[in-house]
Amino acid sequence: MPSSAELFTVLPPNEAWAVFARNWQVKPRAESIPTQTGLGRTLAEDIASPEDLPSFARSVVDGYAVIASDTYGASPGLPALLSVAGESPMGREATQPIAPGQAILTHTGSMIAPVADAVVMVEHTSSAGDQIEVMKPAAEGENVLNVGEDVRRGQKLYSRGHVLRPQDMGGLMALGITEILVAARPRVGIISTGDEVVPPSAKPAIGQVRDVNSYALAAMITETGGEPILYGIVPDQRNLLETAAQKAKAECDLVVLSAGSSVSARDMSVEVINGLGAPGVLVHGVSVKPGKPSILAVCDGVPVFGLPGNPVSAMVIARLFVLRAVQTFLGMESRPAQAQAGVIRARLARNLASSTGREDYVAVRLEQRDGEWWAVPVLGKSNLVFTLVHADGTLTIPLNSNGVKQGEFVEISC
Repeated sequence: MPSSAELFTVLPPNEAWAVFARNWQVKPRAESIPTQTGLGRTLAEDIASPEDLPSFARSVVDGYAVIASDTYGASPGLPALLSVAGESPMGREATQPIAPGQAILTHTGSMIAPVADAVVMVEHTSSAGDQIEVMKPAAEGENVLNVGEDVRRGQKLYSRGHVLRPQDMGGLMALGITEILVAARPRVGIISTGDEVVPPSAKPAIGQVRDVNSYALAAMITETGGEPILYGIVPDQRNLLETAAQKAKAECDLVVLSAGSSVSARDMSVEVINGLGAPGVLVHGVSVKPGKPSILAVCDGVPVFGLPGNPVSAMVIARLFVLRAVQTFLGMESRPAQAQAGVIRARLARNLASSTGREDYVAVRLEQRDGEWWAVPVLGKSNLVFTLVHADGTLTIPLNSNGVKQGEFVEISC
């Protein structure tokens, strides 16, 4: 008579997931939290900007607010002479309008005077009493952040499923968004089984091993955005495993059983899981190595996973299925796996010039094109908060490089 191991209906991972997904109706929850606690959380709704950013035209340099046409043709040999009519105060509204032939002293971040349409950098001027000499012409809009240049009121900022990053926290705070609706962390019950398994604090006797899986799986689930709940080590006794599994199912959104490696242990896991509710075990055996004797089930709407006892196998299967289920519950946007690990290799979407003797850091957005990742530079003034918000990572152009050509492979730090 064939053994249980020979009775597996082994499926490739994608087919196994498809069978599982058809039988799981995801029921996510949402909760409102202070934005400052939202790092790493997943948005449960779209967010649009409640206001223009910036809300007033301001200078991006120290210098003088001017009417650009007053500086046209200026040069060191023939400077434009302007009278200094006052100073724009920091942190207050600039109310004094500028007249033709005038300049107003302006600081980085201060509001520019009414009528002024450019700012001349102080380095391009020289003081002459109550006048300045402008030695370089300024174009209209130069060194000025205009109203809404960063973000316009009503502009969509984030989609549901976006995982909040440090730059997102800054962007939300810049707009006064101090409360956000996020996906509640799914509770994932973890049960480790086996007569040979002892707690990490114990000294194993001959034939015993410390519990690795509970803690490795818990760390993986936490990193993905779930809330692991450990139900301890259960001996290979059916009644005890049934009790622990029923408790975990009642208290959690997902349940993970890390079973022993023996055929009898797997048989018991299948029987216990089937006893938790319909439809029960959907997949018993996945065509991967390591991790073939794995179980995917849905019991009365609760996903249940049976993982091998071998730690390497357990972690492989957890990454393929358990973490994917956590991400599905959270409604996460899909991102390249490499980006989650910190670095992704992509092609550059446009030429980027650089000057030797300096490292350039360029914010980029990742796009999928014909099965390849492309890095699209997100260009803009350094004062624009949402330049980083719209980016997925940063490209570094080395110190002594003249730039990077379109189509070249580059490494993006995510």
